[in-house]
Amino acid sequence: MDVTVYGPLRAATGSKTVEVPVDGDTVEAVIAAFIDAYPRAEPQLVNDAGELRPSVRVMVDGDNAEYSDRVPPGASVEIFPAMRGG
Repeated sequence: MDVTVYGPLRAATGSKTVEVPVDGDTVEAVIAAFIDAYPRAEPQLVNDAGELRPSVRVMVDGDNAEYSDRVPPGASVEIFPAMRGG
Protein backbone atom coordinates (compact mmCIF):
# COMPACT_ATOMS: atom_id res chain seq x y z
CA MET A 1 0.00 0.00 0.00
CA ASP A 2 1.28 3.48 -0.82
CA VAL A 3 1.53 5.73 2.24
CA THR A 4 2.27 9.44 2.01
CA VAL A 5 3.96 11.04 5.01
CA TYR A 6 4.52 14.61 6.07
CA GLY A 7 6.80 16.58 8.35
CA PRO A 8 9.45 14.79 10.39
CA LEU A 9 8.27 11.36 9.22
CA ARG A 10 10.16 11.97 5.98
CA ALA A 11 13.42 11.73 7.92
CA ALA A 12 12.47 8.14 8.77
CA THR A 13 11.37 7.20 5.24
CA GLY A 14 13.66 9.30 3.06
CA SER A 15 10.72 9.86 0.71
CA LYS A 16 7.30 11.49 0.67
CA THR A 17 5.49 8.38 -0.53
CA VAL A 18 6.53 4.84 0.38
CA GLU A 19 5.23 1.36 -0.38
CA VAL A 20 4.34 -0.57 2.79
CA PRO A 21 3.21 -4.21 2.84
CA VAL A 22 0.07 -4.26 5.01
CA ASP A 23 -1.47 -7.39 6.53
CA GLY A 24 -4.96 -6.17 7.42
CA ASP A 25 -7.52 -3.61 6.36
CA THR A 26 -7.64 -1.05 9.16
CA VAL A 27 -5.81 2.17 9.92
CA GLU A 28 -4.24 0.34 12.87
CA ALA A 29 -2.84 -2.32 10.49
CA VAL A 30 -1.43 0.37 8.19
CA ILE A 31 0.25 2.17 11.11
CA ALA A 32 1.66 -1.12 12.45
CA ALA A 33 3.04 -2.04 9.03
CA PHE A 34 4.49 1.45 8.61
CA ILE A 35 6.22 1.22 11.99
CA ASP A 36 7.56 -2.26 11.14
CA ALA A 37 9.02 -0.85 7.93
CA TYR A 38 10.25 2.41 9.51
CA PRO A 39 10.87 1.85 13.25
CA ARG A 40 12.35 5.33 13.71
CA ALA A 41 8.85 6.73 13.14
CA GLU A 42 7.31 4.88 16.09
CA PRO A 43 7.81 7.55 18.81
CA GLN A 44 6.20 10.15 16.55
CA LEU A 45 3.09 8.05 15.94
CA VAL A 46 2.24 5.95 19.00
CA ASN A 47 2.60 6.26 22.76
CA ASP A 48 4.16 3.72 25.14
CA ALA A 49 0.87 1.78 25.22
CA GLY A 50 0.91 1.44 21.42
CA GLU A 51 -2.00 3.83 20.94
CA LEU A 52 -2.02 6.44 18.21
CA ARG A 53 -0.97 9.79 19.65
CA PRO A 54 -3.93 12.22 19.82
CA SER A 55 -2.11 14.79 17.70
CA VAL A 56 -1.44 12.35 14.82
CA ARG A 57 -3.86 12.61 11.91
CA VAL A 58 -4.44 9.82 9.42
CA MET A 59 -6.41 10.40 6.24
CA VAL A 60 -7.86 7.71 3.99
CA ASP A 61 -8.93 8.86 0.54
CA GLY A 62 -8.91 12.46 1.79
CA ASP A 63 -11.08 11.87 4.86
CA ASN A 64 -10.00 11.86 8.51
CA ALA A 65 -9.78 8.29 9.73
CA GLU A 66 -9.89 6.72 13.18
CA TYR A 67 -7.57 3.92 14.31
CA SER A 68 -10.27 1.25 13.85
CA ASP A 69 -11.53 2.50 10.46
CA ARG A 70 -11.29 0.20 7.45
CA VAL A 71 -8.87 0.97 4.65
CA PRO A 72 -10.16 -0.29 1.30
CA PRO A 73 -7.72 -1.86 -1.19
CA GLY A 74 -6.01 0.80 -3.29
CA ALA A 75 -6.91 3.60 -0.88
CA SER A 76 -4.77 6.69 -0.53
CA VAL A 77 -3.34 6.88 3.01
CA GLU A 78 -1.66 9.98 4.43
CA ILE A 79 -0.04 10.28 7.86
CA PHE A 80 0.48 13.64 9.52
CA PRO A 81 2.63 13.36 12.67
CA ALA A 82 2.36 15.63 15.68
CA MET A 83 3.74 19.05 14.85
CA ARG A 84 5.29 21.28 17.47
CA GLY A 85 5.71 24.99 17.57
CA GLY A 86 3.47 27.84 16.68
